[in-house]
Amino acid sequence: MSLPRFFSYIGAYVAPVARHPYRVRPSFTSACTARHNGSNLFRRQYSSNPADQPGFQSILDQPPVLVRSGQKKHGPGLLILIAIPLTAFALGTWQVQRLQWKTELMAKLEDRILKEPLPLPPHVDPKAIEEFDYRRVVATGRFRHDQEMLVGPRLREGENGFQVVTPLEREKGAKILVNRGWVSKKKKDHRDRDPEALPQGEVTVEGLLRAPWKKNMFTPENRPEINEFYFPDIDQMAQLVQAQPVWIEETMEPDLIVTMNAEASGKPIGRPVEVNIRNNHLQYVVTWYGLSIATSIMLYILVRKPSASIARRVRQSKDWA
Repeated sequence: MSLPRFFSYIGAYVAPVARHPYRVRPSFTSACTARHNGSNLFRRQYSSNPADQPGFQSILDQPPVLVRSGQKKHGPGLLILIAIPLTAFALGTWQVQRLQWKTELMAKLEDRILKEPLPLPPHVDPKAIEEFDYRRVVATGRFRHDQEMLVGPRLREGENGFQVVTPLEREKGAKILVNRGWVSKKKKDHRDRDPEALPQGEVTVEGLLRAPWKKNMFTPENRPEINEFYFPDIDQMAQLVQAQPVWIEETMEPDLIVTMNAEASGKPIGRPVEVNIRNNHLQYVVTWYGLSIATSIMLYILVRKPSASIARRVRQSKDWA
């Protein structure tokens, strides 16, 4: 310890005693210790400041780094989102092909309807019926009302009823099945119909030759043993009455007065001469292509890169020592 500092310690000890002779005097050792501890505290406080260290660099002095914010990470679910517009586009293209096929089919069938009625041959090859579907034909014979079959229920203008299928027995040909038309449920039984609704003797039937069609999955099975038919199974019905599997749908001119009189008397109401095939493929095309476009826009919004306005400059420091 230097001499000036020593005398400063002595002065700090003697001065309080001179002013207050009766105060308890601190020891010389304790005074020196307190002064020494204060000096060490000062050195610890200012010597640990990083700014006092040589070579210190503030984070404000670091160069700015261009970073992007708003980037997203996508998982496997992105593959599903990609598959949706692709699948919808494929289905839309398939419906375009179906629309073309259905349009050509309807044009061909309408061309057959416009032709003059063709006399039905005595025996018809069931394999050739597909080529004459919707062809107008004429057949002569006698109705077997005792073998009549009702297919239904069927709705017509909100009223419940049945399709009347009556075998037509021909003298110079095989027995065939004739769908005479719709009859109200109230006229289901023969005794509830007028005699003119059950023609006797030889009759001439004009109608459309139709190809067999398949039952959908929601239609129950027919029960021929109790005369319940939910769909026209031509082969089954023909076998039941020993007829040839040939199906003719009787036609009539659409006339309101005639239709009302027929319904009141219980006479079956025949179908109009027209092609009644549904063609909804254009709606399906619009639906699938619209879904493809909408999901493609959503996918683009989801995966697109953030715009330049989102990018910003920040100051970054990797050394915080």
